[in-house]
Amino acid sequence: MAENKRMMRNLNEGSVGKVLVSFAMPLFLSNLLQAVYNIVDMVVAGQVLGSSGMSGVSIGGDVLHLLTFIAMGFSGAGQVVISQYVGAGLRDKIKKTIGTLFTFLFLVSVGLMLLTFIFRNQLLAFLKTPDESYQAAMDYTMVCASGLVFIYGYNVVSAILRGMGDSRRPFVFISIAAILNTILDILFVKYMGMGTMGAALATVIGQAVSFIASLIYLYKNKEQFGFDFRFSSFRIDAEVFRPLFKLGIPMTIQSAAVMFSKLFVVRWVNSFGVNYSAMTGAANKIKMAMMLGSNAFMTAASTMMGQAIGAENYDRVKKIFWTATTIISSIGVVLGSLIFLFPDVAVGLFTQDPAVLSLAHVWAPIILVDAVGMILRAPSFALINGSGNSRLNLMVALFDGIIARLSFAYVLGFTMGLGCFGVWLGDALAGFVPGLIGYPYFFSGRWRTREHLLGKMK
Repeated sequence: MAENKRMMRNLNEGSVGKVLVSFAMPLFLSNLLQAVYNIVDMVVAGQVLGSSGMSGVSIGGDVLHLLTFIAMGFSGAGQVVISQYVGAGLRDKIKKTIGTLFTFLFLVSVGLMLLTFIFRNQLLAFLKTPDESYQAAMDYTMVCASGLVFIYGYNVVSAILRGMGDSRRPFVFISIAAILNTILDILFVKYMGMGTMGAALATVIGQAVSFIASLIYLYKNKEQFGFDFRFSSFRIDAEVFRPLFKLGIPMTIQSAAVMFSKLFVVRWVNSFGVNYSAMTGAANKIKMAMMLGSNAFMTAASTMMGQAIGAENYDRVKKIFWTATTIISSIGVVLGSLIFLFPDVAVGLFTQDPAVLSLAHVWAPIILVDAVGMILRAPSFALINGSGNSRLNLMVALFDGIIARLSFAYVLGFTMGLGCFGVWLGDALAGFVPGLIGYPYFFSGRWRTREHLLGKMK
């Protein structure tokens, strides 16, 4: 536990900019490798299988993202809960939170895997999967769904480590997954001709090895983390499940709302044909790559704010917020401008299909809108999540994930007749919502109370 105390002290007492960067850099590298992990499937499928392969991986990937919404919500909540317990020095509750998180998300992953197998045809039909890419999407979806437990498990271990202030080990574990996935992708798809099933199998194997490695690390250092791995320790504890549930439900709804609304966006895009589907898949990966840095600083800032609030060091929260805003703004301006100026280069990484490349310049202005949304969104989410404000999280989820995205995309795309460009634009404009809620929340100062999550627990 000594290392955890040292990390906590560094997060709470060091220079904000220096600590934020030092904590965010391993997260950035982890996110970079996670992006490589996700993008490699699309690149290999596009270069080897063409637009139908790209479309299949894109649609299957969207289904997979939908299946991870509970993992993202509750692991994010677990990270915040653990960071605040660390800040408050409540070691016993950290142990109970770890066991509860493991068991709850394991059960959820098994349940979602079974539901996916049962409703696989209905899912792809709802998404209006083009005939040319239907089988490719089905193969990718089914293989990835079979490995859902590994994806959930990795998210749990990463949340535990990051909540305690350790962002370096998750980087090591995702490195293993990314390298293995890249090698197996090329082997399975290009040389063994396994199609999108091979791409999905490479993803599952990489994630499984990464999870097992992270679990071994956690077990070998169980005294440091205060978790003994006894069977009884995996019992879902009602006391610690309450704050997990209180924050996890709105964070899960937030993830689910965004992902469900994006499925409608995918459905509308797919209605324009396989080339638009392939272009959207490439665009989503490019946007994900652009947001690597902002997501890293958002996660780092959220953990630092959570520990600062847990220690009632409110002035430090303000410094973290503005430092994160400055850094994320710089990232957004530079990367957004480069992608806007050279969209054909970015899309060309995925495919050389002229029909898809011709859409790159049509899509290019959207990335500037995404960049502004990123600048507004990341610091806001860092504060909302770090403070554990479940009600505000739920508000953001409903407005960002459902009301704004669906209404903007439909009105611009169909009511105003802008077609697929309007759907893309509406999706991007929805990213402004968290900032429009988060910045007023910051200036109000209402985040100072710890009763959002922990209450009077000391």
